[in-house]
Amino acid sequence: MIQSYRLQPASFYQETPKELVILSIIAQSFFQPFSLEDNLLVILTALTSGAGIGFNRAMLFLSEGEKLKATMWLGPRSPEEAEAIWAMLSSPGIGYAEIVEHNQELINRFMPELQPRLRTLEYNLDEEDLKLPALAARNREIVHVKEASSEPLVDARFLDFLQVDEFLCLPLIARNEIMGEIVVDNAITRAPITSRDIELASLCSLLAGNYIHTTRLYKKVLEMEKLAALGEMAAFISHQLRNPIVAIGGFTRQLINQPCDREKCQRNLKIIQDEIKHLEDIIYRMSHFLRIKVKELVPIDYRPILLSIKERPDIRTKAVNKEIVVSLPENNSLILCDPVYFEEAIINLVDNALDVTPPGGRVYIRASQRNKKWVTIVIKDQGPGLDEKSQEKMFSPFFSTKESGLGLGLLFVRRVMENCGGKIEVRSKPGRGTMFRLYFQARERGPS
Repeated sequence: MIQSYRLQPASFYQETPKELVILSIIAQSFFQPFSLEDNLLVILTALTSGAGIGFNRAMLFLSEGEKLKATMWLGPRSPEEAEAIWAMLSSPGIGYAEIVEHNQELINRFMPELQPRLRTLEYNLDEEDLKLPALAARNREIVHVKEASSEPLVDARFLDFLQVDEFLCLPLIARNEIMGEIVVDNAITRAPITSRDIELASLCSLLAGNYIHTTRLYKKVLEMEKLAALGEMAAFISHQLRNPIVAIGGFTRQLINQPCDREKCQRNLKIIQDEIKHLEDIIYRMSHFLRIKVKELVPIDYRPILLSIKERPDIRTKAVNKEIVVSLPENNSLILCDPVYFEEAIINLVDNALDVTPPGGRVYIRASQRNKKWVTIVIKDQGPGLDEKSQEKMFSPFFSTKESGLGLGLLFVRRVMENCGGKIEVRSKPGRGTMFRLYFQARERGPS
């Protein structure tokens, strides 16, 4: 007997352990392209949903340097509002996905009104006479407050906002750094906060703190990668532009400083003109390859495009003493792409293949369709092939095995495939050539 189950249950039952519920609610964020704010909302949902811990309300603080700032609030503002919300959330079939979606709508509805008041709840963690809730974050300890109105360690502004006598402060800590804090309460039901509630809430705070830390580290890595890419681009541009600019400068100085006969002046001007054209070509190719804007994907017939490529003058010139073999199915489906970018991507691959294929060799263009979903187009050369190190870098900007290459062609092809919802695979071995396999979404032909 075989039984299948969903990766995450659609709904939860009363007998389900709350630890499992919390982890399941939070785990769903890994299945979605959520932002940091969205994922923190997932954690607030785990704290406040009835299937989770069941606190009535939650407030999120995030740290910025030595500041602790209130940034998000989740929960009803009155008993009537709470009754309506909880009635909806207790409907049959309601699961964590619906709860998170509902909470997102709740945040969007209430935050514009609450934002001005939340901005007033900002604390400097360096202050000597720091009060709760910020004091809990600085001390890195969970604090359960009862009879808050008579407690001098509670900040009066915060208490005026919260309007409740019992609450729980949950510091968000990672690697001993303060990431923020969550404050939860039961302002509507007035239910006491139990030790079991605190145990479960601490699990959420641990996950939230580490998630914020990981996200911030990831942003730093991205910034470092961007800086590294900028440095690489600057070095590349400097290398590509230096020779033409030096040549233009040198021959211009000759024209200015030294008298020359007509023939020599014409020669110098022709060199300057050629170098300027070279610069224009570099700038055009860089801007063209890096800026891809597919306005609309359309079904296109790839057969005539592939058949016409070998007849292009530039391709025919490069293919002297070489053969281009085209093999296409008779009854082909259409593919989903941009026709201009599709042709440019194929030309780019064929051009590269001709560059590395020796005289007397062949370049193959093949198309096939093994299922209804994908059409596969293969470009294969008989060149020297690539080692593993070159294959790892081949889609990196400005990497090229050709002495005069810009290193943008393969990046352009990959970006076209991504924009067309397709895929690209590469197979290459030293001495056995290189094969690019492009997968395009198939579309059946309509009636003629």
